[in-house]
This record gives sequence, structure tokens and C-alpha cells, in this order.
Amino acid sequence: MTDQPAPADPQRLRAADTDRDQAVEVLRQAAAEGRITFGELDERVSLAYDAKTFADLQALTSDLPGPGVSAPAPVPRQYQPPDLAVGDSGPAVSVAIMSGARRAGAWLVPPAYTAVAVMGSVELDLRQATFAAPEITIRAFCLMGGVSITVAEDVAVDVSGIGIMGGFDHRASGPGAPGAPRVRVVGCALMGGVDIRRRPARELEGP
Repeated sequence: MTDQPAPADPQRLRAADTDRDQAVEVLRQAAAEGRITFGELDERVSLAYDAKTFADLQALTSDLPGPGVSAPAPVPRQYQPPDLAVGDSGPAVSVAIMSGARRAGAWLVPPAYTAVAVMGSVELDLRQATFAAPEITIRAFCLMGGVSITVAEDVAVDVSGIGIMGGFDHRASGPGAPGAPRVRVVGCALMGGVDIRRRPARELEGP
């Protein structure tokens, strides 16, 4: 039987700019009420804008009254159910030649997936996807085109692709929440770009 992932620790999730702005507003209100000095305000505001996780922000506001900054509820990542064969995941490749291709919503990501963009664009959104293995590898290749990959904030990401007269974004690389799967992105961008982004799963809510 496939082991189920441990619940993600909300404190380790990466904070967004709106979360940093919320923390700064709490600090400014506290300074206006005389709860912290203006020197402390300057120091904490600087730390707030440099904060990477919700734990970093909550450490700056935990001694102040009010709601502060709350981490979102953890979004559990899903693995392949024991009775679901890997072959049931559907196509393991997206190809866009002078066109566009997109995979998003609820879909099963196989252990290895290939995205090819030739003067076109491929978009892969993994935030609602189920992973067929604890670690998946996405091979991204683009020629005068672009490949965009979006993952949830709690997923571990390892980027090792290269750009030749193009760009292969490595900024999303980093650890994930305990028990979360790992997404490896490899490949090459020739006169094109491969963009990997972390986005909150909660952005999917609403119409």
C-alpha cells in the first residue's frame, strides 16, 4: 500500500507579498499605539519584507494583540492510489509547435513528463494534480518558445535545466513541507524560456 504523505506544516509555507503587507500594517498600528518604538518598527518592517515563510512573519507579530498573520490551512498533496496503474495517467507529453498546450485542474502526473515548445507555449499547472510517485521529473525543452510550470507552495522543487541564449528559471528551487512530493525540472531552453513558479493553492478558490 502506498504511504500517505504527512500533513504539511503551515508555518513552513512560503509567504506572499500580501502576507508581508498585512504583517507590516499590524506593526505600523502597534507603533501608532505605542506598543513598539519607531526603532523597533523600522527593524521589524525590514525583517517582514525579507520574510520567506509564515513562521518568519508570525515571529514579528506574536507579542502584539490583534489577528496578526495566519498561515493557510495545509493543502495535502496526493499520491497515486494503490489500485491506480501508472499507465492510467494519460499522455506523458505536451507538445506545442507554433501553438499552445495546457494541462491544469485535476489530473494525474506520471513519474516522468515531457514538455516541448517550438515557437509556442506549454503551461503545466500542478496545484490540483495528483502525483503518481513521491518524486516526478518534468523534462522541459523549448526553442523560441516557452514552458511555464506552476506548483503549490508546499511542494519541494529541484531545478537543474540550462538556458542557451534563453532563460531557465531556478528561483523556485527549494524544500517543501514535510511529506510533500518533489518536482524535478530538467531540460534546455534555446532562445526561449522555462519558468517555474510557486503559487498558493488558495488562488484557485472562487469563480
